[in-house]
Amino acid sequence: MKKLNLLAVALVFPIVAASGMAEAKGCLKGAAVGGVAGHVAGHHGVLGAAVGCAIGTHRANVKAKEEARARAQARTQAPAPAAPPPAHTPPTKAGLDALRPL
Repeated sequence: MKKLNLLAVALVFPIVAASGMAEAKGCLKGAAVGGVAGHVAGHHGVLGAAVGCAIGTHRANVKAKEEARARAQARTQAPAPAAPPPAHTPPTKAGLDALRPL
């Protein structure tokens, strides 16, 4: 069992070290969920936390890309239309002549 944990750490550590700074938000959330799931699934909390960190980071990156795409799309859309004309327009001289009795 300890050999399996050591093997998991030995396989995951280079991947995490090579990835540089991870998105802390995604990694921490994923590691917490993965650690609990790994522990419940057979006392593999460390392995679950490592995998959860990787998945959480991936999901955070996907979400950040979607938000950036939505912001870029909002910037490139046509500007909002001008304000509509007022509901009541004053009558013109021709309109007043039409209202006078004959």
